Amino acid sequence: MALDPIELAQALIRCPSVTPADAGALAVLETALKPLGFTCHRLRFEEAGTAPVENLYARIGTGAPHFCFAGHSDVVPPGDGWAMDPFAAVIEDGVLHGRGAADMKTGVAAFVAAASRVLEKGAPNGSISLLITGDEEGPAINGTIKMLGWLKERGERLDHCVVGEPTAQARAGDTLKIGRRGSINFRVTVTGVQGHVGYPQKAKNPIPVLAQLVTQLAGHKLDSGTEHFDPSTLAFTSMDVGNATTNVIPGEARAAFNIRFNDRHTPASLVAWVQDQADRVVRESGCKIAITSQTSGVAFVTQPGKFTQLVSDSVAAVTGQAPVFSTSGGTSDARFIKDHCPVVELGLAGATMHKTGECVPVAEVQTLADIYAALLTAYFKNPPL
Repeated sequence: MALDPIELAQALIRCPSVTPADAGALAVLETALKPLGFTCHRLRFEEAGTAPVENLYARIGTGAPHFCFAGHSDVVPPGDGWAMDPFAAVIEDGVLHGRGAADMKTGVAAFVAAASRVLEKGAPNGSISLLITGDEEGPAINGTIKMLGWLKERGERLDHCVVGEPTAQARAGDTLKIGRRGSINFRVTVTGVQGHVGYPQKAKNPIPVLAQLVTQLAGHKLDSGTEHFDPSTLAFTSMDVGNATTNVIPGEARAAFNIRFNDRHTPASLVAWVQDQADRVVRESGCKIAITSQTSGVAFVTQPGKFTQLVSDSVAAVTGQAPVFSTSGGTSDARFIKDHCPVVELGLAGATMHKTGECVPVAEVQTLADIYAALLTAYFKNPPL
């Protein structure tokens, strides 16, 4: 019997699974998947200094091709200002309300419902799996990346993957993410010499030095974009001296910024460029500048081909409109999956994700389930291998 994606989405939303809590969400999925014939594995991972995370891997079939649906059951905190209980999963005027309604419990529910429809017609000529993490909205340390390592150790190979993130602009399936920009966070500390404001010549003020570096970095055009990517961007997110007094020149000034970069750059090339800019300012100012960076993802693209065309055709068969290929937006767990198999992202519109009053039209969830069902049918009929 085919499962109802709305009922399953409601059951998932009613689990307050704010990262890293599971709150019963994975048990809801296991209860739905096991009767369909899926073998389920609960995977708990943890590292020193991080909270343990529960994840779920479910698979039916043992052969190739192996199609995987990836997503997450965790959500961000609901925040204040909701007109209704964010975990009640209320449907009002054809709209499903609740934390996770857009991002992305409905996507997970739509795939399970789609799989149930396909399996009603018989076992696939291959394998279907779900890779569901409880750590996507958090540090992303004890989730997808460790699950993929676990699969590799078991000798399980993914042939293709669809991540069900809310990537659409307006309607389900209108945008297909074929890649993502990379992301690096930088922290800059400029160290001068503290002194009295009345005797600035006896101090070495780090604030103008930091301002000079900020101006140089922010005013530089990194590139003009590439075939599949928009131009890279650099945005400052913080500037601080921590100085509560008015008669002291501080000895230190700090800033933070992020670079979202396309496939013209690597983390190493960008770190080297930032360091070169800082070294120039150091030579001119005499202050010390320390820079640290953390890369959360590198730019990648799944080149358009048989797989992306099959996904596009499946969307068009349901909606009458082929999706736009895009690499815009932030990062997702696709940045880990791309090292294992071709991956794209296809889901609902994300206009309300992470917002107070997160919601999604019920009809859109049904459409997404229809798209996933059409995709599974087409995939196993003519695998893009």
